[in-house]
This record gives sequence, C-alpha cells and structure tokens, in this order.
Amino acid sequence: MASTLFSRAFLAASHRLVTPSLLPQTTLNLAAFLSKKSFYSAPSTWVRPAMASSGVEAKAGYSTSSVPTNEPVVSVDWLHSNLREPDLKILDASWYTPEEQRNSIQEYQVAHVPGALFFDLDGISDRSTSLPHMLPSEEALGAGCSALGIENKNGVVVYDAKGIYSAARVWWMFRAFGHNKVWVLDGGLPRWRASGYDVESSASGDAILKASAASEAIEKIYQGQTVSPVTFETKFQPHLVWSLDQVKNNMEDQTHQHIDARSKPRFDGTAPEPRKGIRSGHIPGSKCVPFPQLLDSSQTLLPAEELKKRFEQEEISLEKPIMASCGTGVTACILAMGLHRLGKTDVPVYDGSWIEWATEPDLPMEGADSSS
Repeated sequence: MASTLFSRAFLAASHRLVTPSLLPQTTLNLAAFLSKKSFYSAPSTWVRPAMASSGVEAKAGYSTSSVPTNEPVVSVDWLHSNLREPDLKILDASWYTPEEQRNSIQEYQVAHVPGALFFDLDGISDRSTSLPHMLPSEEALGAGCSALGIENKNGVVVYDAKGIYSAARVWWMFRAFGHNKVWVLDGGLPRWRASGYDVESSASGDAILKASAASEAIEKIYQGQTVSPVTFETKFQPHLVWSLDQVKNNMEDQTHQHIDARSKPRFDGTAPEPRKGIRSGHIPGSKCVPFPQLLDSSQTLLPAEELKKRFEQEEISLEKPIMASCGTGVTACILAMGLHRLGKTDVPVYDGSWIEWATEPDLPMEGADSSS
C-alpha cells in the first residue's frame, strides 16, 4: 500500500550529492533524471553563503538544546552548521494540492537536504475521516514518528520545497502533541539551495523504508493493531486544536478573533475553491489574512515588526485571543507561526477548516457563492 509509493529502483540507490548549480529548479521527470548520469556528480564542497536567512542564526558549537522554542524558525546557516547533530532530525514535509499535479515523494528523491527524512502529510493523518490530512490520534502520531526514528529527545527541523508552506502544518502537528522542540527551516529548500548549500539526490534504502513504515504504522493503529517499539511519546494539547463545534460556538461567544489564511477572492466567494464541489465563501465573523502577507519575497517569515503591521492592517488585535483556519488546515499554521513569533504561542488551528465547514449543508456562510 504505502510502500508502493516508493520505487524499488531507489532501494539500491546510494547517497549522492548534487550541486545546486546542476539541479534544475523546475520539477523533473524522474525517469529522465535517472537516465542522465551527468546529474550524479561527485560530492561537492559545502559553500558558505554570503547572507543568512532570518530566524535563529548560525553559531559555532550551537546545540539543538539551545534553540529557543519561542522562535518558530531556524536559518539555513544554522541548519548547515548543525546538520550532523546526533539529536537533530530533519524532515522534508513537502506537499502539494491535487491540482498542482506534483509528486512530493519523487521530488524528495530528486533533491533534499542531506540526511532529511520524508514526512508524508497525507500518510501521517487521521484514517477515520474522508477529510484530507486531518490530525491523527495521539497513538497514531506516536507510531508514525517512531517508525521514522524520531525520539522525544530529538530537535526537529521541518522544511518544504516552496519556502514556508506545508512545513508549517507539521510544525503545528508536533506542537499539538506536546513536542515543542520543533522549528521550520526559514525559506525552506529554495532558500537552502539559493544559499549555495548542497542537496542529496536519491535516498538510502533506510530513509525510504522509514517513510513507508511510518504510513503503514498509522494504518495499523487505525485497524486496531499494536505497533512497537514506540520511541516517541505524545501528549495532546487541546488548546491548540479546534473542532467544528468550537468554531460554531465562537460565532456566538466571540471569545477568539477568527482569521482565515486563504486568498481574498476565495474568502469573498468570487474565486472557486481548488477542490471540486466545495463552495466558496467564509465563516461568518472571520477576517481574511492571506498567508503570503506574512512572508517576504524569498518566502521567509517577516520580522516581528512587519508581522505586527500586517495584523494591524487587518484590524486584528494582538491583545485578544486569535484562532486560525484556511482551506484544509495547512496554511492556517503559517498564521499561527507568525503569531508565535509575536509571542502568541497558544493560537489554535481549526483542523477541518473550510473544507469541513463548506461541506456541512446547514452551516451559515458568507460570500458571493454562499447561497449555492
């Protein structure tokens, strides 16, 4: 099942390094890539970039235990300096919407940060619902992370191939289960490569087997089977996860300001939702804060002062509680990251988000498409 996602041809493939100048920026046809031996260059030397990205910067001898958990990102320089830390796990959590027609697993095999494991956002999810990539149970996440070789003592750095996108969801997932030693790589894989750092092509058999085993472990948990050994213990943090009923109650109680990370046209109902059959519009009382407003042109998280301005422009008070939603619970986590940088570390995300709300026929909606 899950293991069929991984080509057997890669099980025999050895670790190799590809210099950034040799690797195309666009998605590659995997078969074509494998036939071009010129892409498999000898390991190149590490290149020190001229500039560091924002977030926690590099320091000589900087250990993972010294990274502040009140900062949601680390820089590419920091990660490069700590790449071989034994207690650091690096996860490639690249994910794309169905209409993008991109294969995150194949792209991981073509190019990833050295030593990174693949975290399957759709595979490590709740198998009891038809909603996409919903938060798994405590037991399921523990089993999946254990299969990846993650332990509670580990610091975790998550990145994706867009800059800051799906990695934010995984950052939130770890925090939602009590693991606060987690950070997003600021600017992601694009920033890593633009800074001159090498990437690995292909993957070791061990990395592929772990990714496959993680998805299979999740499946076993939802089938009522026992998975062992468990090296990653979880503790659910309910204050970081909101349900549909909590959002409904908030419409009346208004205990939290509700911000929506989707684009303004989708929020207003003037543009279609990317998933077929989902109506456009928004939850009454919510405000639109499109997630790209929190990122700069290099897809790194804005400095605190700029983030404050963005929220103030949308009339969001940082002195009051805030909760976030989006389309399927992914980009809302970027809003949570931005607020985390501003000291608001308790922002809940509505897991089901718009895809759940819009498919419930009796729930109120606002926007041009709300009556359809």
